[in-house]
Amino acid sequence: MTRKEQLGQVFRFALVGGVNTGTFFGIYLLLHPWMPYFAAYSLAFVLAMVGSFFMNTYFTYRTRPTWKKFLLFPLTNVTNYVIQSAGLYALVTWTGMDTRIAPLVAAIVAIPFTFLLSRKILVPGAARAAAEQEERQGRARTSSTV
Repeated sequence: MTRKEQLGQVFRFALVGGVNTGTFFGIYLLLHPWMPYFAAYSLAFVLAMVGSFFMNTYFTYRTRPTWKKFLLFPLTNVTNYVIQSAGLYALVTWTGMDTRIAPLVAAIVAIPFTFLLSRKILVPGAARAAAEQEERQGRARTSSTV
């Protein structure tokens, strides 16, 4: 995979994240009048995660969904939550960052980790294929300079 293709995946991943956040919030607002807020939050979270799975499968990574991928996909959300929570705590407690800004910074810091984990789940062997391509390119550069 070329750098341009990798950047395209990162861009699509961020775009899906934005759409997913909007979807989650819209579903939450629709459900909130009809049920307790936490039930609305939980159902909106699950529905948005299902939507995120399919958007990331088809649009971001352009791969085929499977039941195994679907069942592993929630790990990306758990990872995202843990990294954002730890980052939020560290930014506020250790650096004194404003609590209104720290969640955004923590979310941005979590993106690469979530991206890599979702790629590992949704495109098995992607890391190995990228390493093999880099190795081939390195050999090609070496042989062209000899």
